[in-house]
Amino acid sequence: MIERALEKVLFASRWLLAPLYLGLIVGLIALLVKSGQELIHIGTTMLTASESDIILAVLGMIDLTLTGSLIIIVIFSGYENFVSRIDATKHPDWPEWMAKIDFTGLKLKLLSSIVAISAIQLLRAFMNIQNIPDRELAWYVGIHLTFVVSGLLMALGDKISGEAGH
Repeated sequence: MIERALEKVLFASRWLLAPLYLGLIVGLIALLVKSGQELIHIGTTMLTASESDIILAVLGMIDLTLTGSLIIIVIFSGYENFVSRIDATKHPDWPEWMAKIDFTGLKLKLLSSIVAISAIQLLRAFMNIQNIPDRELAWYVGIHLTFVVSGLLMALGDKISGEAGH
């Protein structure tokens, strides 16, 4: 009896994640606002800005877009994996991957997105290399390589554990 009550409480506790996913939606809205500001900035300066400035601004928008995509992956995959299934039949444009991604896939997609975001930041730094101290550039490279190596090790670990499970 106590065990069953405890299990019900533990199972219901998954709903405590729902407000966190709502908070991520607010974060996505904040990224949308920043993207709009960046788009306005590009629109008002594109005739006078240098090619490098435009490339840096576009890279900034790519960075915001990748981060927004990362948030969407976390919201939908996390909600589906940890809170409740979403009935995709009510959504005809539902992306197929959302119903199929498991926790391992979620980890790999997250890390892949983080590596891509890091690569964009590194590219932005290299586009502005004359204004970036060597020490700061070394940190960018080191952090990016850490993400890349972490992603490779995680993928390798998942591959090995998947093969061991068969």
